Amino acid sequence: MTDRPLTLMAVHAHPDDEATGTGGILARYAAEGVRTVLVTCTDGGCGDGLGGVKPGDPGHDPVAVAAMRRKELRASCDALKISDLEMLDYADSGMMGWSSNDAPGSFWQTPVKEGAARLAELMEHYRPDVVVTYDENGFYGHPDHIQANRITMAALEMTALTPKVYWTTMPRSLMQRFGETMREFSEDMPEPDPAEAAAIAEIGLPDEEVTTWVDVTAFSGQKFDALAAHASQGENIFFLKMGKERFGEFMGLETFVRVRDTTGAPVPETDLFAGLR
Repeated sequence: MTDRPLTLMAVHAHPDDEATGTGGILARYAAEGVRTVLVTCTDGGCGDGLGGVKPGDPGHDPVAVAAMRRKELRASCDALKISDLEMLDYADSGMMGWSSNDAPGSFWQTPVKEGAARLAELMEHYRPDVVVTYDENGFYGHPDHIQANRITMAALEMTALTPKVYWTTMPRSLMQRFGETMREFSEDMPEPDPAEAAAIAEIGLPDEEVTTWVDVTAFSGQKFDALAAHASQGENIFFLKMGKERFGEFMGLETFVRVRDTTGAPVPETDLFAGLR
């Protein structure tokens, strides 16, 4: 046995991603005495600027946006009681198809081996027992999310570590509820066309393929506060429109698919650390 605390490492693409899909587990496990390590891969420079100015519009300054989002990220980490924040500071690649995808120094253009080597160093330093990142499609096809998956899985191959590894996901039943709730809070939102609706229907996994269902209801307030800390991106963070109480009802469960395990813990499971304590 060792006196080293159990450690959770979450690898995310942008400031604010940590709160959306993993804010609950980060807060919950921090409260349980687990060391929580957040690795944020990009600077978020393709986010909204002051006043909601969009990337590519006059007055949008990616350097200023990145500086602002760094401060917001630290406030989010404070809300979630995250132990350690590591920033790789690659340039935000923007959404798939944007010209920023091709910019030198963007995360999407970074060789996987290079990004993985940097992440492997952090893994060797923190020696996580559990690693969480996105699936191979970045959950919904965002290039930086896809790249975060690639460097995480490659980094693990560069080390001798054997943590439990999870990809964030959402059960299809919850995706359906999410769509209904979005329409409830966005009255002017048009119905998606058939092709878009079909693509949305493929996001997430059938309920029976979700391996891990973690109750974070008691930490939904911290999760909301972490999202709210990213105030500059408020226009893009739908969940803030729900208000704290409704948010707690909807966001009290975080779900994952377990892709690597040496513990033999049976699934479905309700604890990322099942088999480790």
